[in-house]
Amino acid sequence: MKKALISAKGVCKSFAHNGGQIHILSGLDIELYEGDFTVIMGASGSGKSTMLYALSGMDRATSGEIMYEGTDIAKASEKQLAKLRHGDFGFIFQQMHLVSDLSMFENVTVPGYLNSSASSSDTEKRADELFERMGISHIKKQLPSQCSGGEQQRCAIARAMINRPKLIFADEPTGALNRKNTTEVLDLLTELNKNGQSILMVTHDARAALRASRLIYIDDGKIIGDLSLEPYDHEQEKSREKQVDAWLTSMEW
Repeated sequence: MKKALISAKGVCKSFAHNGGQIHILSGLDIELYEGDFTVIMGASGSGKSTMLYALSGMDRATSGEIMYEGTDIAKASEKQLAKLRHGDFGFIFQQMHLVSDLSMFENVTVPGYLNSSASSSDTEKRADELFERMGISHIKKQLPSQCSGGEQQRCAIARAMINRPKLIFADEPTGALNRKNTTEVLDLLTELNKNGQSILMVTHDARAALRASRLIYIDDGKIIGDLSLEPYDHEQEKSREKQVDAWLTSMEW
């Protein structure tokens, strides 16, 4: 039986607008399981990114409960949330948010230095291992502006992994990449997942969705579909594509 990393119940998110309320999430119930590559899909404005931000504590839910190892993320203090972001959670975004005047290596090691549980030498050793794993050891000393979009995103993945997170949150991580770089980044995420890394990813790209072991479809702030898949196998991609396409069609994608 799979272990639930996050259990969310009755999660709502709304915003004040012109004297009224805009409801983005409406009573969301979900459990995220250890070892899953969970992908959230839905039309633009359906609430998928808001869902990711609420579950990760990047944004506050208006109401509801989001439990992670005995902590209700929805009600956690800023200190508690900062501790989660520096340790248990890793983040990858569409825009890489690399610091422009730091080298690629420094962009990865700085979050490690902020983690009091690891020494500077351990952090630098870990960063070296990640750069090797991501295939970007040759650009460690370069600035982000000197690197391609794909190299920058692989660096951002290394940064997300530096503190050995239990769960990676990825918001459209391939949205700004070309097809070749998209495939390379998805291959990396798939490899990380096969090695036990839990991932929650938001995407609008059906090709990216093929990598999921679990697909969730959200519409108007509610989960309307939940599909379990076998681990990704490139040799079976065509049959997997048909299965996912049929499911997305049933969701009126």
